[in-house]
Parts: sequence; C-alpha cells; structure tokens
Amino acid sequence: MGAPQNRLLESAIGLKNRGHEVMIITAMPNYPKGKIFDGYRGKIFVKETIKELEVNRYYLYPSNSKKSIPRIISMLSFSITALLSWRKVRRFKPDYIITESPPLTLAYTGLWLSRISGSKHIMNVSDIWPLSALEIGAISKGRLYNLLEKFEKYLYQKSYACFGQSRQIIDHIKKNGGNNTILFRNGVDFNRFNNYKQQPRNTSQPLRIVYAGLLGVAQGILELCKNIDFKTLNVEFHVYGEGAERNELVNFLDGKNDTNIYLHNSVPSSEVPDTIMQYDITLIPLKKAIFGAVPSKIYESMAAGLPIIFTGGGEGAEIIIENKIGWVCSPADYNSISDTISNIQKSTNIEIDILKENCRKTAKELFNRDIQIDKINIFLSQHHL
Repeated sequence: MGAPQNRLLESAIGLKNRGHEVMIITAMPNYPKGKIFDGYRGKIFVKETIKELEVNRYYLYPSNSKKSIPRIISMLSFSITALLSWRKVRRFKPDYIITESPPLTLAYTGLWLSRISGSKHIMNVSDIWPLSALEIGAISKGRLYNLLEKFEKYLYQKSYACFGQSRQIIDHIKKNGGNNTILFRNGVDFNRFNNYKQQPRNTSQPLRIVYAGLLGVAQGILELCKNIDFKTLNVEFHVYGEGAERNELVNFLDGKNDTNIYLHNSVPSSEVPDTIMQYDITLIPLKKAIFGAVPSKIYESMAAGLPIIFTGGGEGAEIIIENKIGWVCSPADYNSISDTISNIQKSTNIEIDILKENCRKTAKELFNRDIQIDKINIFLSQHHL
C-alpha cells in the first residue's frame, strides 16, 4: 500500500520482465499506520517471495508520528539494519544497487553495499532532502541542516548515477554535483485502469470529489475539511487513507452529520482504480509548495479519468496546466479552492468530458509506467559492463 511502494514493486517486476535479475532489500511492512504488520513483529529478518521476486525484510522502528525525532529514528533504524544484508548482496553480485531517497541515510547504506560488492550505486531521489523537510517545517536552518546538505551533496557526487522524479529534482542534483542523471517519473500502470467507462455526471446530484492517499502533515486534509464548507457548496468530499492526521480527522468529524465529508478506510492498491473511478473529480492538496514534488496521485487520477484540483504549485501545477487536465489553486488558499469548486459546478458535461479525455490520453501517452521503465532499462543496459 502506498504510491512509492507500488512504483518500486512495478518497476522491479518490469525490470525482471525485461531480463534483469532483481533482489529486494526492504523493511518490515508498517505503512501507513506506522505499526509493523501481524506476522512480522518481533523479527529481525524475514525472507519471502512477492510476484516471483526475492524480498528480504529487515527490522525497523516504525513511526508515522508528526514529530520529527521518531520519524528520524525510524529512517535511521532501517538504514542500519539493512547493512545486515551485506553477505546476501556479495553473494548476489549485483551490477547495480538502486536505493530510494528519502530516507537520505539509506542512500549511504546503498553506497556502502555497492563498494563491498563491486557494484554501481544509483540513487533514486523521490523528494529532495533536507530541502523538503525544511519546506514543510519538519526541520529548521542551522548546523544540522547544513550537515545534511553536505551529506546530500556527497551522496550525489559519489553515486554512479541519480534518478529523479521531476525535472526540478534532476536540475537540483546536477547543480549539486550529480552525474548520469535521468528523469524517472512516478508514472502510473495504465493497465490497472482498464475498467474505465466514461459516464456523464448527473448534474442533479452533488458533485462527488475524492482524495485517496496519505493523511499526513504535508497534505493538510484536516485543515482542508475545517476550512471548506462542502455542504453549502453541494459537494460530497470522500477521503480514503491512513496517516498521522487520521485520528484528528476522526475526532473532528465525530458527531457532525451534515458536513458532506465522508471518511473511509484505506483500500489495497488493487482496489484503488475501481474505488476512485466512481467519483467525478479528485482533489490533491499540499499545504505548501514543495520544490521538486509531483504527487503520484496526479498520475493515478489521470489514468482514472478524473479531472484534478491541485493546490501544490511547482512542477505538479505545470503538468496540470500544460496538459489541460484540471484546475490549479495556491496551497492552503481555501477561498480559491471553494471558488474553483463552485465554478466546476457550473461546467457543462461536455467541458468535463474533454478534461477526462485529456487525463486518460496524458496518462497513457506521457506517464505510462511502461514508458518510464523502458527508459531505466535502456540506461542500465547501455551502462552495463
């Protein structure tokens, strides 16, 4: 469950199907509740097979706390326990070790494992750390931040290559000494949305908006629900997910029966397409514009044919505007979001249908995960000695 997890699993399967041998080193499953799943608790190591892939799991201290210290401990714990895989890695003799960042410290683990196994280290950068942490207020400028920046640059420079999920991330890596960069979008497995059927919206019914994803600090779903009067707008807002804000959201909605806000349990990845395709549009918020961040929910919403209200700014907003797949508001500008929803209510079915078609076309032709994996496959094959 979770966008990065799905991207990494589907990428691993895609590389295997293209002739590569793949071994996975990861943590005990704990996302999104921040608790290790039943069957894995109390264990240091578990080996299993998922989709014909060897998966080696190591202990971590799980946390989805809003507080920075528990989250840092969680990141550090797996970065340390993953080092226990060194014998397995040496026996496997990989040509490449690809590590996901964040956590930034895990890239150092991958770099160390690559040196003892004689392989090339590739750093896959999903979010720029420590800059992203600074922008969401999880860390402030000072000695620690400066040390993390130096550590970040060291990892870029020492890695054989760096993948980045946005153009801004790639530019940042190059600016800080990274070599062999390649744009590797999150993208979406378009085939998972084959059940799509375009149906005209019933304008006599409330507009149905969906959010499906992490209920975390950066998304700010709680503040969104507190500041937008969905009832007056004649809109239903349906929320699916887990995360640090879920309990607060439950408490906020407790006893309120006329908000038109519906909080659902999270759903497995396999059920996400059919779940979100039953709605009219999607709302993808970020409380602040985060440099380099393009939420993966944008790509899934495209494939589901759901026009997008996006409030994150940056490259995500550019994708929405360039491909004419929705509307853009400033982060945390609740008046603008409310006005946008009100204007959508006045749109004709023909106008909404055009946006839906643009969504599907953009997902299939530009951000289809098969296209992204082909880029990685070509890179790995060309650089293989």
